[in-house]
Amino acid sequence: MQIRHRLIGLAAVAVLGLSGLAGCAATTATTTSTTASAAAPGAPGAPGGGSGTASVTALGTYSVTTGTETSSSQSYTASAANTSGVLVTGGTLTLTNATVTTSGASTSSDESSFYGLDAGVLVKNATLTMTGGSVSTTGAGANGVFAYGTGVVTISDATINATGQFAHGIMASGGGTITATNVTANTTNTNGAVIATDRGGGTITVKGGTYTTSGTDSPGIYSTGTIAATGATVTATGAEAAVIEGSNTITLTDTTMAGAKKSGVMFYQSMSGDATGSESKYTQTGGSLSAAEGPLLYVTNATGEVTLSNVKTTATSGVLLKAAADKWGTSGSNGGNAILNATSETLTGDVVVDSVSTAKITLTGSSWTGALDSANTAKSTSLTLTGSSSWTVTSDSYIDSLTGAAISGSSVTNITGNGHTVYYNASTSTELGGKTYALAGGGTLKPMS
Repeated sequence: MQIRHRLIGLAAVAVLGLSGLAGCAATTATTTSTTASAAAPGAPGAPGGGSGTASVTALGTYSVTTGTETSSSQSYTASAANTSGVLVTGGTLTLTNATVTTSGASTSSDESSFYGLDAGVLVKNATLTMTGGSVSTTGAGANGVFAYGTGVVTISDATINATGQFAHGIMASGGGTITATNVTANTTNTNGAVIATDRGGGTITVKGGTYTTSGTDSPGIYSTGTIAATGATVTATGAEAAVIEGSNTITLTDTTMAGAKKSGVMFYQSMSGDATGSESKYTQTGGSLSAAEGPLLYVTNATGEVTLSNVKTTATSGVLLKAAADKWGTSGSNGGNAILNATSETLTGDVVVDSVSTAKITLTGSSWTGALDSANTAKSTSLTLTGSSSWTVTSDSYIDSLTGAAISGSSVTNITGNGHTVYYNASTSTELGGKTYALAGGGTLKPMS
């Protein structure tokens, strides 16, 4: 097998010779980059911070730079720093039942997350199809499989294990694309989401498969781009099930999502420059979403729009949704604007909103049991009940705009009060006419004084 090398970037690049590779040699590829700012401290799944360098030099044991190449049942290893087992910077490579094992660490966690430095398999502005086999990395910043720029990765029926700090499972940045089918991927250290994008975004499509993380600040999914999954199982035992930063998306169908720490899904803007905008969208149809600790949905320093349809939800903490200021953004204007659209849902848990935050909830053919802004602190709240939707109140609640109350005489039939009082703003809940109503099961709906 002849591998044609084309050096990228610098005119003079040393070629690193490695033995034991049938017909293959190692090479380097250099790509220029701008100086990267440090990640915001404590950002979930983010790299370790520090500034970027003027250039990124990627090394590869098996390197393809042009043409079309194939490889079957080969093993590729790398132990040096910043060295990938497989590096594709041009052309097309097809791997079948390959075994990729690396142990070297990256010299920059930012360059690893932004550009894929030290990834087990790194594809930049090229195409890779990988069927079967495995990728195992142990070094800090050593992501499993990484797509950058116009890089396109199609991977199926493979296993990925990334155990170093700042090491993600499958990752795309700078516009890269990954399609993963029936992949089993696992990360075990801190700041290492198993499905992730970073600066410049990317597109990841997951079909089936099992994805797990166990490290602190290592969510199951971290999106600064467009991530979709169908029929997958994603479990994070040390962090959120999913995090969306900036104006980016996660779309799930028939997928199991479980977060054990902090929250189920978090929406935020870290202000680090890794993601632009502040309007995040999370859409899930079927499957399940659970949080063992913290709110099921948490929005801070951003607008988070959640659309749920036929999803089994579990919020062990008793908080369904929290919109509040945190450590990101400018104090006084860094609250969360939460939008929850629920269709055919059975929801349980309180909605907590602070003085610089808002919550807008629309229930369609759904039921919700919980309290809304029981502390009466929210900047604004609204609730719309459509179809056969109902609300069972668990504590005194405050609401600015209530739409869709089923009024029968002096009673409301689709809100069960359980002896509690729901206070509404008469000027913005005009259909209630400023009147006081009895609630099913006891309790009162009355205008704020």
